[in-house]
Amino acid sequence: MPINGADTGWVLVCAALVLFMTPGLALFYGGTVRSSNVLVMLQQNIVPLGIVSLTWVIIGYSLAFGTPTDDQGFLGGIQQFLLGNLDTAPTPARHVVEQGAAIPTLAFVAYQMMFAIITPALITGATADRLKLAGWAIFLTAWSILVYPIVAHWLFNPAGWLATMGAQDWAGGIVVHACAGAAALAVMMVVGRRTGWPEGDDTKHSIPLVIIGAGILWFGWFGFNAGDGLAVNDVTAQALLNTHIAAAAGMLSWLAIEWRREGHPTVLGAVTGAVAGLATITPCAGFVDTGPALLIGLIAGAVCPFAVKLKFRFRYDDALDVIAVHFLGGILGSLLLGVFGSAAVNSNGRDGLLYGGGVTLLTNQVIALAVVIAFSFAVTWVIATIIERTVGLRSDPADEARLDQVQQGATAYVA
Repeated sequence: MPINGADTGWVLVCAALVLFMTPGLALFYGGTVRSSNVLVMLQQNIVPLGIVSLTWVIIGYSLAFGTPTDDQGFLGGIQQFLLGNLDTAPTPARHVVEQGAAIPTLAFVAYQMMFAIITPALITGATADRLKLAGWAIFLTAWSILVYPIVAHWLFNPAGWLATMGAQDWAGGIVVHACAGAAALAVMMVVGRRTGWPEGDDTKHSIPLVIIGAGILWFGWFGFNAGDGLAVNDVTAQALLNTHIAAAAGMLSWLAIEWRREGHPTVLGAVTGAVAGLATITPCAGFVDTGPALLIGLIAGAVCPFAVKLKFRFRYDDALDVIAVHFLGGILGSLLLGVFGSAAVNSNGRDGLLYGGGVTLLTNQVIALAVVIAFSFAVTWVIATIIERTVGLRSDPADEARLDQVQQGATAYVA
């Protein structure tokens, strides 16, 4: 099967864009913690670039996309350990994009690696000021083998059981955002709340740093969503446009809510709304038309701000609102795909409730969300609990206000 050079180049560019999102996330999170902890937050987000890259090529890719161990699509195999035996999966050294066209399998490996890297990094926003580096490194290693590739196999692999059931996830509303959000809840349960929380919760030290990070995330998200079709075609253009429109609508919707509730719209609210729109459109980007993408962004920007208040009602210390923005955004977008999905946009998609498809797609989305959330939460809780009871996952509460000095022996800013 011939290699499509244009598609290969596009996939490699998109892989670089998604990689760029990880330091963008580091800046986004780094600006929202106190100045005495910013280096630790940056490190927690950068370390996955090293750890998960290695676990992915050693075993993660094989578990997600290698030769399955069963006919039901529950587990991937280990035949592609260290990227061996690529001639047997999925096709001889080629990854089929569409009939008669393919890209090198290694391009696909690299692109999917970037998703595996950024997914656990999202967790750090929920656990800010509480993690030890050694425990976090061990957690990353275990989670990137026992959780992420399994979920990716279920939905991103066409042979995965949730995919064959009919559930859809364009670029990670379930695999990335819902999975990471459930994991964040589990880790928060294990490490507990910050000392004195919620008093002193607003410790954001550098809004300009947050804006730079958000800009990088928005830019990189084009690779995240527009690259997921692995080809340069009409669906690619639609996914890219949908991504931008949903982010813009999410921004304006969040600002309107903030203006009404707080009396003034803020730049922090603007970028948070944009990220909410981006997270929510992710499962839908290549499956819906422009109008629904706009509505999805508006809904995200209107619903997610209210979810921020839930952490105070239910007493979970989600420092940087990962649950309200990423977890809820991923869930919301995955459900809205069951409403707005259109096979006319993408022949590989399915019609949702408003396009004559009935409730079938929506039902499949609900099942997929329930399964992935339960699996990610349960396995993450076990991993985090074992680490906490052995080497330790939570930092000493007495060090919460000076983690950079304790863990880095340095400070980010000179007085």
